[in-house]
Amino acid sequence: MAYIKGEDRYQITLFPEAIDDYITEDNPVRVIEAFVNSLDMQELGFQKAEPNNIGRPPYDPRDLLKLYLYGYLNRIRSSRRLEDEAGRNLELIWLLRKLKPDFKTIADFRKDNSKALKGVFKQFTILCKDWDLYGKDVIAVDGSKFRASNSKRSNFNQKKIQRHLKYIDEKINHYLSELDSNDQDEADIHVPTAEEIRQRIEELKSRKAKYLAMQQQMDETGSTEVSTTDPDARLMVVNNNGIEVSYNVQTAVDQKHKLVVDSEVINNPADQGQLSPIAKQAKETLGVKEIKVLADKGYYSTNDLAECETNHIETYVPRQKFAGNIANPDFQVDKFQYDQEQDVYHCPGGQVLYPSRITESYGVKYQIYKNYRACKDCPLKEQCTKAQKGRTIHRNLQQDLLDEIERRTRENQQLYKQRKMIVEHPFGTIKRTWGYSYFLTRGLDSVAAENKLHMLAYNLRRVINILGVKEMVRRLAPAS
Repeated sequence: MAYIKGEDRYQITLFPEAIDDYITEDNPVRVIEAFVNSLDMQELGFQKAEPNNIGRPPYDPRDLLKLYLYGYLNRIRSSRRLEDEAGRNLELIWLLRKLKPDFKTIADFRKDNSKALKGVFKQFTILCKDWDLYGKDVIAVDGSKFRASNSKRSNFNQKKIQRHLKYIDEKINHYLSELDSNDQDEADIHVPTAEEIRQRIEELKSRKAKYLAMQQQMDETGSTEVSTTDPDARLMVVNNNGIEVSYNVQTAVDQKHKLVVDSEVINNPADQGQLSPIAKQAKETLGVKEIKVLADKGYYSTNDLAECETNHIETYVPRQKFAGNIANPDFQVDKFQYDQEQDVYHCPGGQVLYPSRITESYGVKYQIYKNYRACKDCPLKEQCTKAQKGRTIHRNLQQDLLDEIERRTRENQQLYKQRKMIVEHPFGTIKRTWGYSYFLTRGLDSVAAENKLHMLAYNLRRVINILGVKEMVRRLAPAS
């Protein structure tokens, strides 16, 4: 039986007369074309949105934006690869009308228009809101670590610098001792000349000066680390307890269609303190008076939760559990019963702890409860506390609010269980399916712009799957 055969390369073929004939009506590039053409590039702040009157004409920023959107939708992020694809990819030839910008022009466009690119994401979010694609009732918030363009070898902390300085000092002392020695153990082994040794010493001193400068920088700024390739990147714990130089991407995702409402990049590895900012941004973007927010226990922060309640953001966040330094589990802090009417605590041993002074820790105020006189003669003291005076309980002054959030989360487990399904959808697509688990750009501002391209490409793909290409093109068409 014969194989399936291709066409003869030398057979004369009549190609379609127009490039448009190669692009089907349901091809996603038509959505990119319609969306970008609907944008006001000057209002968004794109450079060269208006052509120069003199000199060499620039590329239209619309064409470069179309190129980037196509690239991020099709797993092509490198400026050099985008340059190659523009010359051989039929979809890009159609989209750019046979334009082929060089990689430097492509890279500079992303670098010079970081603020405008963030605006493009916001414009598409507004479109999704106008098309009723957001539920505007429940959002889920989470953070994920994306590797920075900075290796671990190019990241330094005080301990690492001290280790390098110690090694350099040992090598310098070794070379200095060689300068003072005239012995040769074996004649056929090359012994560095005095000039070669001095040159190596100078190289080591130069390296030492760089490490000392890093040390001084950390002392002056109060930072615990320095990244030499991307100064804004930081060491963070990633999946499986590995450590990488990364950024923390905070994302708010709507429940209805798993569309991203807002996203921000920070260089703080902790999620604590991030719930209120991202939730307020999402609430403002959706234009609603109140909203429900689901988040994991990493976001549990008194001030954050209180601020959310003040801004009509109903939070569902499980409380963090701390075992404490108590040997007997019967004497953990949750075993002490609070009497709201009397404002006292009843301990498991039957004693009463009375309110004392108010203290503050990390911006949170606590009421201290104690009864040292009762603890002094209590036979259960060794099981309850290691403190010599006796047991103290720190009650958060916002504890009533925290108890209400805990009750609300516990009683709405069916809603809370949707958190992962909502918020992990974008991260799964972007990091696992597309492979965008790292950033190509450097610096917090540029990385934030690249992150918006990630999220915009994700939202575009989702809406194309929901509405279809033809319907999106119809909705994006200018009103006649």
